[in-house]
Amino acid sequence: MRNSSKIRSALIFILFLILYLILLVNLYFIQILQTDFFSTLANRQYHIELTTCPPRGEILDRKGRQIAINREQISAFILPKQLDDEHALQFFLKKYFPTSLERLSRFHDKHFMYVARRLPDHFCEMAQCDQVVDLKFMKEPSRFYVNDTMGPVVGITNIDNHGTCGLEQLYDQFLAGTSTKVILKKDARSDHFYFKQDLQTNGARGNNLYLTIDSDLQFMTHEALAKSVNRLQAELGAVVIMDPKNGEILSLASYPDFDPNNCEQLDQAHMRLVSVTNSYEFGSVMKVFVALAALAEGVVTPDELIDCENKTETKIDGMHFTTTKSSVSGEIPFSEVVARSNNIGMVKVAKRLNDRLYDHYLNLGFGNKTGLGFPGEQFGYISHPAKWSKRSIISLSFGYEITATLLQVARAFSVIANGGSLVTPKLILDENLVTPEKVYDSEVVSVVQDILRNTVQHGTGVRAKIRGYDVIGKTGTAKVAVNGSYSDEQLILSFVGLVQKGNYSRVIAISIKKDQNSYNMYGANTAAPLFEEIAEQMLVHDKVV
Repeated sequence: MRNSSKIRSALIFILFLILYLILLVNLYFIQILQTDFFSTLANRQYHIELTTCPPRGEILDRKGRQIAINREQISAFILPKQLDDEHALQFFLKKYFPTSLERLSRFHDKHFMYVARRLPDHFCEMAQCDQVVDLKFMKEPSRFYVNDTMGPVVGITNIDNHGTCGLEQLYDQFLAGTSTKVILKKDARSDHFYFKQDLQTNGARGNNLYLTIDSDLQFMTHEALAKSVNRLQAELGAVVIMDPKNGEILSLASYPDFDPNNCEQLDQAHMRLVSVTNSYEFGSVMKVFVALAALAEGVVTPDELIDCENKTETKIDGMHFTTTKSSVSGEIPFSEVVARSNNIGMVKVAKRLNDRLYDHYLNLGFGNKTGLGFPGEQFGYISHPAKWSKRSIISLSFGYEITATLLQVARAFSVIANGGSLVTPKLILDENLVTPEKVYDSEVVSVVQDILRNTVQHGTGVRAKIRGYDVIGKTGTAKVAVNGSYSDEQLILSFVGLVQKGNYSRVIAISIKKDQNSYNMYGANTAAPLFEEIAEQMLVHDKVV
């Protein structure tokens, strides 16, 4: 019996030994020889590697108020090589995302495919109700714009959260930071949601961008501009508010514009920052700079009598031109020529300057970009005197044959506002200030200020004056060139001026493009009153008393 028991024990031991050896061999094959195969299989079943962008830096105004912020939105995706119920998925995609269904047919061998991004939160419930087990969800950062009046300035981001226009595009790298590489792994609480489980490459959040813009002032300016454009049934309008001492831009309003939070149907024309990307012939506004050039060159004095011929039409050097009925005068001082905006008197003074006027226009920044660096900024245009026709000096004297952006006009007017220095406009608060270049003597500029003060008190800019504040400025009314000739219907109505009290000073430049001259419209009765409205609101906002 003892021998029999020993034999049975030995057999059992040998049997377990064999089973153990078989187990070891299997483990060897699985963990050593076939480790790559099973690792790959596991990763295909449970892991998806994805490169994502971190939350962008916020965009804030000069007082730290949020303009562009981040929010999480749902994105839907599928794993084409791991579908459990393709029929249900195809039915769902055909109903809600037909383009994604078409892509699925082309990318059936892919590990990962987006179905849709930036979806509303309730969409997850729809997918669950339809029992689409193959539709997965995850959260991604996207953009939300707190101040929707700044669309053309701030711009927007695309589906990958990269800037496509405006400051979002210009400072994309600064705002975006560096990307993060993660492994997506299924959430145990849901068959649909995925979360970031394994961080492969750690990215860095983008930097915040502080603007010189005052978002409250931007909103007020935009509302006033929109009301005026709609009332006048105009095509578009723009306003620039600038600190003439340092070039900081406090408001850049355009209308019509676009809502950056609703980009489903974008009109490309409304995405432009009109004050920077559109250049026009501004007409009589430019007489300010002709007067500055003439006084600086000493070809005229403010009190010199200029014969304006007491009529609306005349010829000089065989060239016929006109002036408005309201400006008709006989012999009047040059200061009154500017105040009344008389073309005949301006031409006679400009002819004394001749091609030196070109140098002064360049000196004031016309024909060159302002240094703002905004996408799509225009140079404007002024031809060299070698290319001038016989009529050029006549046209240039009252603002034709020279195109400019509204920002260029605001910048040039800041030379008069600050005592003779050409500032560089800036939108970013923490950028180093560029030292303004002194381009005119303060004494000459002071004379021009007195002339423009008279223009507001008694001339064409009378509807821009504000009781208790020092206002100087000039109106402009220009016909728009259409198919080689100037249209009587399409007009650029403008006003550029300075409101100041004590150490406080702000330049406000306004332009309105009117495509139908339904009644007598001039800068004096359209842009000048808008200047007054915006300036009064601004003074209350800034508590300037």
